[in-house]
Formats: sequence, structure tokens, C-alpha cells
Amino acid sequence: MSQHFSSDNVAGICADTAHVEPDECGALEFFSNGAKLLVALTTNGKLTPADIQTSATQRKDIHFPKPRVVTMTQATETGRIYSLDEARAIGDICRQLGLSLRSDGARFANACASLKYSPAEMTWRSGVDVLCFGGTKNGLALGEAVLFFDRSLSTDFAYRCKQAGQLASKMRFVAAPWVRTFETGTWLTNARHANASALRFAHGIAGLAGVELIAPVEANAVFLSMGCARRADRRPGQRCLRSRHVGRVLRLDSMR
Repeated sequence: MSQHFSSDNVAGICADTAHVEPDECGALEFFSNGAKLLVALTTNGKLTPADIQTSATQRKDIHFPKPRVVTMTQATETGRIYSLDEARAIGDICRQLGLSLRSDGARFANACASLKYSPAEMTWRSGVDVLCFGGTKNGLALGEAVLFFDRSLSTDFAYRCKQAGQLASKMRFVAAPWVRTFETGTWLTNARHANASALRFAHGIAGLAGVELIAPVEANAVFLSMGCARRADRRPGQRCLRSRHVGRVLRLDSMR
């Protein structure tokens, strides 16, 4: 995302749940030499045109950074998916305000599988300028494909990768699996399987005492609220667990 910033007095707009805000250890600010994130509070993890309008126009004085880019996560960290109309509306408002639009696609394949639209329809035809297409959540060992639909934004990107330690000495071994997964359609097959597994899991836990589905299952994630005994009533060593099912993997994060 720092690729969008040509100076350090600018800002990016994101949802409060966007990975770039709470889970990157300040990477954007570090690699952009001090750019700022303007965080929009959302109810379901999805940005709206109104959120972007408010964040981009709230101030114009010299004391406030200049918005330059919006990052839209597809599918979101809350498991929600922007419909094609929603994505196009965000693309439209970005154009009106002179903002670039980046799509964080760590789970982009799952969004494609769910919406059943082509990657082109969900990206550049909807106003997306840059797509970060994730592979590790879709069966690849490592790597992310960065696609610049607006080529002007790619200036010096290779140098930024080198400076950040992202230029592997055997880059072809990172790229080769991408070629094969696209040639065979595995990227979409894996995503469909993961989405179906998430739905199957959600249906399987329906009706269980103390377990509540807290968000619609639209991609490959299931978010649950799980009942737990009060701290005073727990046995020694007993912990309350938060459960999230992603694809075929059940991940348990302990919450004391």
C-alpha cells in the first residue's frame, strides 16, 4: 500500500477491521516514511462510499494529511464480501475524489468463487487500480501477486520490494506455483472447496447450545460466539476458547 504514497504528508483510508490497520505492526507508516491511515468505523467490516467521502473531505487544512488511496479488502476480515454493485460504487467515489483504489485480496479467490464473477469484473472493471492477490490462504506455500491495472502506480515498485527484503534470490520458485494454479484453475477450485467447507461447518454447528453464528457465511470464514463458564466457575486450568473455522482448518485462540 505504501507504493501509493509519493510523499510523507499523505494518508490512506481503510475500514477499522482492515488487516493493514491493526495487524501489520505499523508497516505502512514505516515503509511510507510516515504516511497516516484514516480509519472508518464500520458495522460489518465493509467500507461504504459515505465512509470514504467523510474521511476524504473532513479537513483540507495544512494540519491534516492529504488522502491518496483507499484500501478495500475482498473478502473482508469479517468474512463479508462486497457485491459487484458495492465495489463499483466505491470505485466511483474514489474516481470522484481523485483517490486510488487498492484491493486487499488475501481471500480474493474466495470472493470470486462466492460471487461467480470474473476477476476482471471484480477489479479493474469496477475501478480497482491495484490488486494484491493472496496465495497462502488458497493453497500456495508463499507469495502474493501484485497486479497494477494503473501502470503509473507501479513506478519503482521493484525497488521498494528489494528494499523491503521481498526480492527472493530464487524468485522463480515463488512464481512457478502461481503459473500452475492459474493454468489448471486450482486457485478457483480450492476457493470453492474452502467456501463449501465453511458452509458445511456452519450448518453442522447450528443448534448447538452455547454456540451462536455471529456473521453470515459469505466466503471461507465462520465467526462464532461460544458460551463459556464464568471465571469463578471454571475448573483449574480451564480456558474459554474463541473459535474460527477457515476453510478446512479449525483455529482456536485461547481467551483467558
